[in-house]
Amino acid sequence: MTSNNPAVFLLMVNGQIEAADFPEYDDLYCKYCFVYGHDWAPTSGLEEGISQITSKGGGSQSLVWNFPLDITFKSTNPFGWPQIVVSVYGPDTFGNDVVRGYGAVHIPFTPGKHTKTIPMFVPESTSRLQRFTSWLMGRHPEYTDPKVVAQGEGREVTRVRSQGFVTLQFNIVTKDMKKLGYETTSEHSAATGLPRTSQQL
Repeated sequence: MTSNNPAVFLLMVNGQIEAADFPEYDDLYCKYCFVYGHDWAPTSGLEEGISQITSKGGGSQSLVWNFPLDITFKSTNPFGWPQIVVSVYGPDTFGNDVVRGYGAVHIPFTPGKHTKTIPMFVPESTSRLQRFTSWLMGRHPEYTDPKVVAQGEGREVTRVRSQGFVTLQFNIVTKDMKKLGYETTSEHSAATGLPRTSQQL
């Protein structure tokens, strides 16, 4: 591979999971992981991580993590553009760690600094009896694999409830996308949030 005729492009991501807004809860931590297509591969950085526990303070309702993100991907085409999945956990009434929210968002397509706010949700039991049993046993519904949040299969049969928000900050750098025919700084991308390509995908 030469610099004049690259075979892949690079997507460099750094930033942080800044804060969360969960008015009803405190003492929360988060986990993150990336989901991406078959043509994508990480070349450096961490694909997943877990933050420290943070508490509300100073009269603020925000839970501040400022947990760093740093990863670089390579790919031959934008299909399967990476998403970040965030899961938030905290103690219930009995001190058990339970999920307080799932959410996912695509990594921004255009280079530069971006701030994204993810609406979070939690799975719900399908009946009052199951909800009571879950509360009594300290076993709330949760996904065995959080990556399902970034996928469509099976989601239509899951009952969920909106709960909280998480704010992320990204700094995005791309390399060799234009040489492969992908334009990420056009008016089209600004209007639609999608990279324009001169190639047929």
